[in-house]
Amino acid sequence: MTSIGGAEMVDWNLAVATATRLVRPGPEISREEARAVVAELRRHAKASEEHVRAFTRMIPEGIEPEDTPVLVVDRAGWIKANVAGFRELLRPLLAKMESRRSGGPGGAVLGAVGGKVTGVELGMLLSFLASRILGQYETFAPATRELPGSADGGGRLLLVAPNIVHVERELDVDPHDFRLWVALHEETHRTQFTGVPWLRDHLQGEIQTFLDETDVDPMTFLERLREAAQSLSGAGRPEGERGDDSGRSLVDVVQTPAQREVLGRLTAVMSLLEGHADYVMDGVGPEVVGSVAEIREKFQKRRAQGAGRLDQALRKLLGLDAKLRQYKDGEKFVRSVVEEVGMDGFNRVWTSPNTLPTKAEIAKPAEWVARVHRTAES
Repeated sequence: MTSIGGAEMVDWNLAVATATRLVRPGPEISREEARAVVAELRRHAKASEEHVRAFTRMIPEGIEPEDTPVLVVDRAGWIKANVAGFRELLRPLLAKMESRRSGGPGGAVLGAVGGKVTGVELGMLLSFLASRILGQYETFAPATRELPGSADGGGRLLLVAPNIVHVERELDVDPHDFRLWVALHEETHRTQFTGVPWLRDHLQGEIQTFLDETDVDPMTFLERLREAAQSLSGAGRPEGERGDDSGRSLVDVVQTPAQREVLGRLTAVMSLLEGHADYVMDGVGPEVVGSVAEIREKFQKRRAQGAGRLDQALRKLLGLDAKLRQYKDGEKFVRSVVEEVGMDGFNRVWTSPNTLPTKAEIAKPAEWVARVHRTAES
């Protein structure tokens, strides 16, 4: 375990234990019904492959990309999978902090409280998210016996059964249609990564660049977190001066200028991926999901409103409102480009990292069309 000052930087086991203990219980459901839900989700995931590939035309006929497993999990399973993913992504950053550790006061502070506190805080964050995520294509986490991945050691599709059941009941929609609708969205993400071989490495490289720019001096990092907390709470400032950071998340406040540049590129890519999944989900939906219009209307309203005031506050703190904008802006981008140049013209976006849209182009799709298609035709 990576450590600093003789203490663990992150107690990963404590993170899992905390999240598992704090996560809300799932909906009441009989064992027989639970088995039926799991079986149906697996069938829908398999059926979605054909629907998504036919609609997107991302994978040429006769080409079979590397298979990745579909795992139907409960909330605890999602927590374990994501802790494994965080651990893998943060490994280089924690290794760098380990190499630069010293016996100074910063190291002593983190050494005394860092590992346990960080493990608890990560667990609290994951307990909040674990009851809300419907599905996820997990790109970076290593394969394990309990959570298998693709043959190259990563890539698996997670469908969180209790959350899907909870939302379909809350929305009062046809459960079979809703489960297929969710599967279509998540299968699109799997198709994105299996059909575009360079995408995983590109994203991982951008994330590592972001982490490489993180301040590794413990006292600097703690000071940043203190400023972030004050900014978000308004503490230490007169009432009239609390508006400047009111729209900023914790992630925003702790960034360096270099990280903001990387985050701009990552935001554009994630907007593309999420918007594309929404576009495909709705494009395929009318043919195979009878009540897709009702589901979309109710789900969009739920997505925009959140579950309550606490939920809205946490979404703002964690930057999840920006995630919601990614769905909206990305879907508009995809729709506009497809209307302008067709699906095959849109699919040029997957040619290389250079053909990915910039953050500005997500907002102005015509600029992406002009850049990529003019370059290709000149």
